[in-house]
Amino acid sequence: MPRGSDARRVDSGDASARKPKPFLKWAGGKGQLIEQFRPLLPVADRYSRYFEPFIGSAALFFDLRPPSAVLSDANRELVDCYRAIRTRVDEVVRELGKHEHDEAHYYRVRADHGRGSLPARAARTIYLNKTGYNGLYRVNRAGRFNVPMGRYTNPGYRSATLFANLRACSQALAPAKLREGDFEEILADAGEGDFVYLDPPYVPVSDTADFTSYVPGGFGWIDQERLARVCRELWARGALVMLSNSDAKSVRDLYAGFRIDTVLASRSINSRAAKRGKVREIVVRNYDATGLTSIPSSFRS
Repeated sequence: MPRGSDARRVDSGDASARKPKPFLKWAGGKGQLIEQFRPLLPVADRYSRYFEPFIGSAALFFDLRPPSAVLSDANRELVDCYRAIRTRVDEVVRELGKHEHDEAHYYRVRADHGRGSLPARAARTIYLNKTGYNGLYRVNRAGRFNVPMGRYTNPGYRSATLFANLRACSQALAPAKLREGDFEEILADAGEGDFVYLDPPYVPVSDTADFTSYVPGGFGWIDQERLARVCRELWARGALVMLSNSDAKSVRDLYAGFRIDTVLASRSINSRAAKRGKVREIVVRNYDATGLTSIPSSFRS
C-alpha cells in the first residue's frame, strides 16, 4: 500500500454528528469509568467553566463537551498535540499518512524529538502512542520519550475511524483554552461557578505501579500534598472539585473531610499478570449529588 493512501482515502464526513472519543491511549485513562462517574458528576447547570489540569486522554472532557473549558498539562508535547488537533487537524491527518509500521521507522521517529511543524509533532505523538508498548507515555530524566515498540499487527494510526474521530475531537476542542503549566498555576483563578476535575499521576500502590514519569522529575508525594492543599483552596473559593486517585490509605488520609467514593477500574499494565484486572480507585469530591458544597469551618479564613 502506498504511503499516505489511507489519509487520502478518508472521507471527512460530518464530524458534528460524531461523538468524540479519546484519540490517545493513556495509562489510567478514564474512558472505561465514565458510566461509574455519571452519578458522581455535578449537574451541568451548577457550573459555567470546566477545568482539567491533567488532561491525559481527556476522556471526561470529550464525554461532557462543556461549552467553556480550560484544559492543561505540564507535558508540553501533550498540550501541543491537542492544539494541533484543535486548529490543524487535516494537516495532522496528512502527516500521519507519512508514517510506516516498521521497527526501524519507529525508533527513528522516537529519536527525532521535538522537531518539525506543530502538525508533524502531533502526528509523531499519535504514531508513537499507537505503536509503542501498551500506549505508555514515559520520558527519561532528559525528557526523551523512551517507550519500546509494541507488538501490533495493525496499530490503527492511519485508519478511517481514527481520522473521523480526530475531526470530531477538533470540533469539541474548538471552544476550549489549552495551556501548558503546573496545576497550581492553572487553577489560580478557578473558583465559584467552576468545576475542576483532577486526574493526577496516581500514588503507587506497589513497586510496579509507578507510572508518574510523563514529565522530567515525575510527580512525587510532595506534589500529591501540594495538590490536596490546592483542592482545599478551591473548596474554600467555592469551586466544585472532583479528583481520582488510587485507593490507598495515604490518599484517603490526605483528603480527610471530602466525600470519598470507590470505583472499579480495569488495569492491564503490570509486569505481573496476576496483578492485572479490576482494581479499586477512589473519587474524591467536595459536593453532594445536587452539586452543592458545604465548606467546613476549618477551611474558612
